Formats: sequence, structure tokens, C-alpha cells
Amino acid sequence: MTGEPQRLDRLDRIAVRGLRARGHHGVFEEERRKGQEFLVDVVLGVDTREAARTDDLAHTVHYGVLSERLVEVVEGEPVDLIETLAGRLAEVCLADPAVHEAEVTVHKPEAPIPYEFADVTVTILRRRQ
Repeated sequence: MTGEPQRLDRLDRIAVRGLRARGHHGVFEEERRKGQEFLVDVVLGVDTREAARTDDLAHTVHYGVLSERLVEVVEGEPVDLIETLAGRLAEVCLADPAVHEAEVTVHKPEAPIPYEFADVTVTILRRRQ
């Protein structure tokens, strides 16, 4: 592998899906006060060849530790928009040197919409610069 990151479609993927945490994000006072459940999906673009060759966790993403950090963000400082929350989560993913790209989806199934709906999501893709 050269020193430059590959595109997500050419990298291996590690995914954590349906990570649940309670946060107080939203534009409305009621959302901030009561809080609600958010679900997070992350798909990471990683080169796992060295980890596979050595069978060593040090050469890949520790998804347990990553999940803990993601939950801390969701449970942490409130933001108005789930776009902002998704951006913060992507920053956490990209802080791991093994991660070249991160696709983050934030689900807000309890969004304040006065109609029946299944889910509201924002999905972003961020790449290491």
C-alpha cells in the first residue's frame, strides 16, 4: 500500500450498527429537557491486511473502545442538529489512525414530527485529509 489512503469502495470495512445512547439533542426545549434515544451506525474504511496477517488488535480498530467514545459524544454536550452530532461522531472515528474514512448515520426515531413515521436519519461521509 502506498502512503495515500484508498477510496472507501477499495478499503475493508468495519461496521458498528444500531449503537444506542440517550442524548439531549434538538432544536426544541422539550427535546433538550427530556432527552431521547439516538441510534448510530458507523462504517469505517480501514486497511485490515496487517491485522489479519499478525492477528493483532493493535493493527485495526478496537470497536469496543470506539463504541464507548461514540456513546460519550451522544450522551455529552447537546447540539441543535443531528448533522452536527454526526460530524462530531465522524471526528471521533477519524481520530483513530487506522480509519481512513467514516460513514456515520445518526437515527432520531423520536423526532418531533406530528405524523406517523419510522425514522429520521442523517448520513455523512468524511475522509482523512
